[in-house]
Amino acid sequence: MAAPQSQMGPPYPPRTAAVGGVPTVGVDVPICSVFLFLFVLGAAGNMTIFQINRRRGHKFIMSALMFGFCMARIVTSIMRIVWAVYPTDVQVGIAASIFVSAGVLILFLINLIFAQRIIRAAHPYFGWHKALSAAFKVLYVLIGAMLAMVITGTVQSFYTLSANTHRIDRDLQLTAVTYLLFISFLPILMVILGLIVPRKTRLEKFGSGRWRTKITILLTSSVLLCLGASFRSATTYKNPRPRNDPAWYHAKWCFYFFNFTIEILVIYLYLILRVDLRFHIPDRSKGPGDYVSGPKSEEDREAGAGAGQSRRSASSMTRVLSEEEVFDDTSPVERAASKEMESGI
Repeated sequence: MAAPQSQMGPPYPPRTAAVGGVPTVGVDVPICSVFLFLFVLGAAGNMTIFQINRRRGHKFIMSALMFGFCMARIVTSIMRIVWAVYPTDVQVGIAASIFVSAGVLILFLINLIFAQRIIRAAHPYFGWHKALSAAFKVLYVLIGAMLAMVITGTVQSFYTLSANTHRIDRDLQLTAVTYLLFISFLPILMVILGLIVPRKTRLEKFGSGRWRTKITILLTSSVLLCLGASFRSATTYKNPRPRNDPAWYHAKWCFYFFNFTIEILVIYLYLILRVDLRFHIPDRSKGPGDYVSGPKSEEDREAGAGAGQSRRSASSMTRVLSEEEVFDDTSPVERAASKEMESGI
């Protein structure tokens, strides 16, 4: 006869229901195998693009980040397959849970970087302001802090039977999912504000392709990721249910749709629409005008800032982005550079 749970040593099996539940061989192994194959293709595609671009001097770190995300999801899929084969192995379940929570943070970070570039292109003097740049750095650091909180709360909950410790772990998880929900929604808010707030400067287009296509890509991916984050946040805020009495949102289809399906759509959206070309900016861009003309020396930057200030003082009228500026194609020079770049792939 098995010993009572209270007499067993840690890690302890979870006593509350979780989204997706404990994986099974008949259901989860085939599904995880399909996603494993898709994430392998995604990893190969992003690394291929990254290496080709790197050899041409085309620096785009986000391709490497997406490769890292796909590798994390490959490990997640493998861990869930192993967990399905050994459903009583609590340590495997812990590892699988951590990878599920941690991987999507990379996509949040990528979208936040893209949104920052949109803001800097539409409102260069505001987007490059030191205070705003510092705020983004704080947001990036807090993403890492939330990852640490998720890992700490998840692992600790398996190694204690203390009700008070479980309450603290739940508070940590609630804090993390709330912040990540905010991060997933932030690019949507930034893009909308960047389009409707009146400007005094011309749009500093970057990369290749239409401006409206960049906006559509970023909004689409952000809405998808925000949907997944909203589901995870809502289910975390719900009162925990016993493991033998799960709710509808604990079903396996919810787990795979709001996690893997949404993520794979974003990865392939970025691959197929070539965000490495559309969201590329000149290396060492540090201020207004760098997206268009490339990085300047400090002397040129100060002179340009003074000239820009004079122009802004001379014109007291602010204007909303015109349709031509927002939706027009790139210039002939940009199109030629884009075709040259694409011909090398």
